[in-house]
Amino acid sequence: MSIDSYTLERFIDDLRRLAASAVDEASLLGQIAPLAQRVVAERGWLRADMYRADPQLGFGTSLLHVEADQSLFVVVDSWLPGRGVPPHDHDTWALVVGVEGSERNIFWQRLDDATRPGYAELQRMDEQCIAPGQVLAMPSGSIHSVINETPHTSLSFHVYGRHLNHTARRQFDPEHHRELPFIIDAR
Repeated sequence: MSIDSYTLERFIDDLRRLAASAVDEASLLGQIAPLAQRVVAERGWLRADMYRADPQLGFGTSLLHVEADQSLFVVVDSWLPGRGVPPHDHDTWALVVGVEGSERNIFWQRLDDATRPGYAELQRMDEQCIAPGQVLAMPSGSIHSVINETPHTSLSFHVYGRHLNHTARRQFDPEHHRELPFIIDAR
């Protein structure tokens, strides 16, 4: 490893510094994006076990870092071919960088006022495919679904403002207008 390589540890240090001094979420995401692309390009953090995914869920999550207060959550997600996750939010900002393969992100807008527990009306709005090195920045409140349409397991690097199991994160069933809690197993 060269002295000027951008390691995961350097990325986490920079992430802490930027998060502590951020003026707003949009500028924070803009500052983190090129650093996340840089650490993904280095790949020194990548391990063979990160390709494993739960066959029932269709994805797997490998923990890279979380702060003691549950902030600054960094993971790698693996997506099995033809699989993904339904529409969901994060209840925090999120930044995703493609590592291997591609993933299609479909963006949704909530139409109801969120006052009925367990109920949600969503409308499909837009989509974006991300390939290796490409960045997707999502401010708090974003709702998206993900699918891997390739014949191989794909990987993506995720950075969040808070551990997802310590937010009010939800997943949605647009067909039946349901809203449910969304907890992950980060190993």
